[in-house]
Amino acid sequence: MREAQQTAGARMRILFAGSPAVAVPCLEAAARGAELAGVLANPDSSRGRSGKRERTAVAAAAERISEERVRGGLSPVPVLKPEKLDGAAREAVSALKPDLLVSFAYGRMFGPKFLALFPLGGINIHPSLLPKYRGPSPIPQAILNRDAETGVTIQRLAAEMDSGDILAQEAFPLDGRETSESLGAAAAEKAAALLPSVLEGLAGGALHGRPQNHGEASYCSLISREDGVIDWNAGAAEIDARIRAFTPWPLCRTRFGGHELYIREARPLENRPDGIPRAEPGTVLGIDKGAGILVQTGDGVLAARVLQLEARKALDWRAFLNGVRNFTGSRLG
Repeated sequence: MREAQQTAGARMRILFAGSPAVAVPCLEAAARGAELAGVLANPDSSRGRSGKRERTAVAAAAERISEERVRGGLSPVPVLKPEKLDGAAREAVSALKPDLLVSFAYGRMFGPKFLALFPLGGINIHPSLLPKYRGPSPIPQAILNRDAETGVTIQRLAAEMDSGDILAQEAFPLDGRETSESLGAAAAEKAAALLPSVLEGLAGGALHGRPQNHGEASYCSLISREDGVIDWNAGAAEIDARIRAFTPWPLCRTRFGGHELYIREARPLENRPDGIPRAEPGTVLGIDKGAGILVQTGDGVLAARVLQLEARKALDWRAFLNGVRNFTGSRLG
């Protein structure tokens, strides 16, 4: 068996596991800070009406890194895309002789047989301040709860989801206008900056994690498309948070004229404009030239700024009104 602690001057061999774009900066950081033994990504999937199969963002980035290595006279980086982590997948991983598993948003649990392939074990990058928001949707959850701060954590992989010892952690403030897309990008860059020092510490055997306080753990759940349906009886601040949390997926939507209407960007108004009467939740009240299309909610007024009818492109509120009749005064939902 290879030694768990790397010898002086040796480069640790890493298997990186991930799939979405949020994981790409950490893949690139791992490739710079260690020897990339291989990349584990989800299989290509069919997209759009054509059914054309597309690579995950991590697979595409890994293949780009591999091409750069080949041009530099180095060996390519193997990219594995197994349907499941079975015996065949373990055999393929074992052949790469990795020292450490680095995972970010891979989307599958690693069993004990799989983790036994790595002399240094595995680490996971999680975009929250663990033990807060263990689970699959920590970025949207921080927005939904209108938190003042969030962060990234690099932890040891453990049998229970997101419960491993913390190796590194960094908090950063939120301004209350983040979307899951923008917050994911910010968290990815923070994690990529943290990762090299963690890899260096693990390679030298000098980094030891601290246990989480399991009594303080909170959890978030998988998001479904139905979570994007707007309940106009909720308050304007809550609906705004949901719109931001569910961008870019599943997007928040309501009904207008028998069609789905996506509210792509909005803001809650701090004060009700003069001359705007109260109405039933979901009623389109009118416009505010500086804010957008005003919609009554269960608590306050929401100004919709970017809207999209199904099968059409997203438009700013002025262009939207130019193409849609009888919108003001209608009731959404």
